[in-house]
Amino acid sequence: MKLKFLLERKIRIFDFDDTIASTEAKVYVTSADGKKKTLTPAQYALYYHKRKKGDKFDFSDFKKVVNPKEIPQITKVMKSMLKAAGERYVMVLTARGSYKPIKDFLRSIGLNVKVIGLDSGDPWEKRDWISRQIEKNKFDDVEFFDDSRKNIKAIEMLRDKYPNVKLRTHHVKYSPSYRGK
Repeated sequence: MKLKFLLERKIRIFDFDDTIASTEAKVYVTSADGKKKTLTPAQYALYYHKRKKGDKFDFSDFKKVVNPKEIPQITKVMKSMLKAAGERYVMVLTARGSYKPIKDFLRSIGLNVKVIGLDSGDPWEKRDWISRQIEKNKFDDVEFFDDSRKNIKAIEMLRDKYPNVKLRTHHVKYSPSYRGK
């Protein structure tokens, strides 16, 4: 049994904003009627599916990591996964398009992991990326950490498609900006 456990192909995937770190990055929205508002990443995750035709988004804050604060409950989990036995890939999958500032921040707190930037806040993009990894790399053990319930639900839908893959999701609620999303 232990040998089977060590031979599993494992991938551990973490979201960045409000999962690994909270930041002061904002999304700036200009509606079709010219009204402007500012959203936190948590607010944007809720707003995304309610967006209106003509909304214009400015994501310039997400080209950098603005005043990041590590969420130690999660980075501790990441560090222990990196040290664990067996073949295991630990990475960050973010809606942000710019991965380098995240990679630099992670290195500054002792985490050297791959960062994938999707440049999309659509939960289906994360689900499809994970699906491609399962198929391409033959992962049979997937663990996913995210603060967004919508992202969690999208990933959980993969259970039907891959019944032989161990798939676990973790809804992260440690960020100071967590709002029950």
